[in-house]
Amino acid sequence: MVVLGAPDADSAELYAETVVNGDPSWAGPLAGVALGLPVCHIMEPEVKALIDPAVYKQHLELMEVALDVERIAEGLGRVRQAKN
Repeated sequence: MVVLGAPDADSAELYAETVVNGDPSWAGPLAGVALGLPVCHIMEPEVKALIDPAVYKQHLELMEVALDVERIAEGLGRVRQAKN
């Protein structure tokens, strides 16, 4: 499983696409290499629920306020749906 921490929706979706279906730009070593790895973002509610609340508060809580978590999750959702 790949857990992303990308700070915006566009980069998170691009990274997810790369590890699931291969590099969409066909420029890197994963060009045409579909790894099919499950992918999520550290800020998605399902992942957040698995993290000790004290650790989350210390390391991630401030970023959650600054990021558009819903948009990031939507982008990763599109990649996960396209895989199936």
